[in-house]
Amino acid sequence: MKLMVINPNTTTSMTDAVVAAARTVARPDTTIVGGTPADGVAGVESHYEEAWGALGVIDQVRKGEEQGIDGYVVACFGDTGVPAARELANGPVVGMTEAALMTAALIAHRFTIVTLPRRTIAHSERVVQALGLGHRCTVRAVDVPVADLAEGSAHLAEVFAAEARREPDAEALILGCAGLTDLVGPLTARLGMPVIDGVTAAVPMVEGLIAQGLTASRVNTWRHP
Repeated sequence: MKLMVINPNTTTSMTDAVVAAARTVARPDTTIVGGTPADGVAGVESHYEEAWGALGVIDQVRKGEEQGIDGYVVACFGDTGVPAARELANGPVVGMTEAALMTAALIAHRFTIVTLPRRTIAHSERVVQALGLGHRCTVRAVDVPVADLAEGSAHLAEVFAAEARREPDAEALILGCAGLTDLVGPLTARLGMPVIDGVTAAVPMVEGLIAQGLTASRVNTWRHP
């Protein structure tokens, strides 16, 4: 099967990082390609930028359908453009936020998201509430711009660890941005709990849906436009 990991912003180094992470968990016979919008914003840190990001997701899905892509992962916390992508794509579309939350719900009673910057807390909470997990998940944030992740996030390990420790009842940590994948190992060691990256959680879900012959229901909500 052939999957596309879509980065809704225009920062190609971030696309490269999430594609590399996706390949570490993909099946040997799965091909992973990246999708980066030619136009839009360098990072999604506001509702305005999220609207641009959603247009970028739609554009990449259109191109993916022409290339014979079997399924998609949307690599932006808050699942930018996922509902529209589901309507457009023939194969399954999984957002990294819902994938991370569903994974956490299987392995921990209570868990926390640490996202960035603080103004995007609402984006995470939207998905938490949509999945009915508000009673099990809290959302925290550090005031670091997405641009600081363009060359990796290892330098932020202790900042994220300190924020996660503010939730003493949390039994797992969800990383609230696609650019944080290289924090999984360092934070697992620091915190002694499962640390979940949404992109690597989403890839096996898409593969599983394809293997079962499943995609978005066309009965009503996600009918093709």
